[in-house]
Amino acid sequence: MNILIGILIPFLGTSLGAALVFMMKDKINKKIEKFLLGFASGVMIAASVWSLLIPSIDMSIQQNMIEWIPAAVGFLLGILFLLALDSLVPHLHLDSKKPEGVKSKLRKTTMLVLAVTLHNIPEGMAVGVVFAGTLVNNVGITLAGAFALSIGIAIQNFPEGAIISMPLKNEGFSKAKAFIYGVLSGVVEPICALITILLINVITPILPFLLSFAAGAMIYVVVEELIPESQSGEHSNIGTIGVAIGFVIMMILDVALG
Repeated sequence: MNILIGILIPFLGTSLGAALVFMMKDKINKKIEKFLLGFASGVMIAASVWSLLIPSIDMSIQQNMIEWIPAAVGFLLGILFLLALDSLVPHLHLDSKKPEGVKSKLRKTTMLVLAVTLHNIPEGMAVGVVFAGTLVNNVGITLAGAFALSIGIAIQNFPEGAIISMPLKNEGFSKAKAFIYGVLSGVVEPICALITILLINVITPILPFLLSFAAGAMIYVVVEELIPESQSGEHSNIGTIGVAIGFVIMMILDVALG
């Protein structure tokens, strides 16, 4: 039951963020949007280090591996995996008129949702792999630490839910429909998490690689999308401030609960 709650917490964060479409009349203020994108980046960077890479290294030592190999190999594979998805799946980023991925006749709104969905795949994997780790003895991943990651991702999912639902409303969607699309963009997280947990018997021997794989995938999203979007347009340090605050909050959560 604890694990089910844990994997649903990030989805709840996305849903609550998407619900802001019912409370806000206009689009999100540009400075607030930049801060929120920076904040999400900071949370993901800290989660990648404290919740994924450090446990990967510690677990490698326990399994008598050369400690840096699973961390390095998994991290690079995670980067390559997201690079491949980014190149193949048609999607459209905020404030961009040119779609990415293979050519498609999909609607702009659908591609906006797909862009956020791509963000959520590594986050769902990260939550799934740490909760899977709690089911394995002697790997050093605690239930409290897994919940810390889940809560941290939920915190950064809250602004992401708003950032996807508000533009959809401005594209002519009803508030209800914009909310539904925002919620649907987060469905992939619990699905990926659940699949990872169900494969626990298969993934246990390669858990150190999977932890770092999720870290690499998350860092790809930060570097490729979130930080550039937080720095686009007129120069401002607000995105950088958001990164710092998000990083510190996630670090405190992980250290305090982990």
